Amino acid sequence: MTQQAEQHAIPDEATDTAPGTCCATPERVPHGDGFGAAFCASMATLSAEAVIGGTAAVLFLLSREHDGIPDSLLLIVALTLGVLLLTVLVSGFVTAVAVMPALGLARRSARGKGRTGGPLRTVGAVPVVSAAVVGVFGGIAALGSLSFAQPLRYLVWWGALTAALLPATLVGRAAARRVREGRSGSVARRVMRDSALAWLVVGALGAGAYGTGLVSVYEPPRLTTSDLAGTWTDGRGGTVRLGPDGNATAQGLDNFVWDGTGKDKPTDCDGSGSWKPITESGRVSGVSLRISACELRRDWSVIGTQKEPRIYHDVGKPGSGKRYVLTKVVKREK
Repeated sequence: MTQQAEQHAIPDEATDTAPGTCCATPERVPHGDGFGAAFCASMATLSAEAVIGGTAAVLFLLSREHDGIPDSLLLIVALTLGVLLLTVLVSGFVTAVAVMPALGLARRSARGKGRTGGPLRTVGAVPVVSAAVVGVFGGIAALGSLSFAQPLRYLVWWGALTAALLPATLVGRAAARRVREGRSGSVARRVMRDSALAWLVVGALGAGAYGTGLVSVYEPPRLTTSDLAGTWTDGRGGTVRLGPDGNATAQGLDNFVWDGTGKDKPTDCDGSGSWKPITESGRVSGVSLRISACELRRDWSVIGTQKEPRIYHDVGKPGSGKRYVLTKVVKREK
């Protein structure tokens, strides 16, 4: 009987391994906090917003008054690459100063109440962070210019920043949560893929609108020398009369003079002088005006439409966007 009992004995190896196999709890695999994934996903989303929105804006502005499209393909490529690089840098900066703080605020508010941070908490954190960012940078701008902007302007900036940050913050939250849960797949890659498709759709719609003639690219009016002759006004009492013989007479015309502090201050210009058309490739592109009495020497560019032409010159620093515009006085037939 002893031999039969020994035949049914459990081997030592089995007794050593069985308790550990059946009783041990599954070992949890550690995962990251998802900071890097959230940062990359937010940058991808902000860059996509900028590229798609910028493309739509360019397609819209092509039909509005503009200074012209660069003729050099190399210059267009260089500008495009520069804008894309700047977009990536700005998206990273905005992610660091706004998106990640919003995610952190939502996470801390949820922990304080013993709950998990849901999407509604993230949505609620974005306006708070946007207000803080607008307040800080608005204060810095006010210190630089020694004056505060109008309250409505701050409100507009807050609303625009909130609208831009919401998608990036929600996408960043989804990317971080995916990493913490150990799920595979990159949210940033999916955002880039879907954004590329959306950009192609916007580009195709714009190309179709301009290609079919539904919308036309803006072109300055085609004026002749006789079209330039006449009276031009700034709408505030300043006028200049361009005679058909090349003589010019100014009355209350603004003459912007450099004041040595970085600003152009207008002074009234009264007197007579001369003018001549500026031509480019056989086409009138502007007016060269000289009034010796007030030392006014300006080259004006032509904009507007064929029915309502205007001439202008830039004011202040290059790229400031400030212009002094004159509109031709057209006599309407009764």
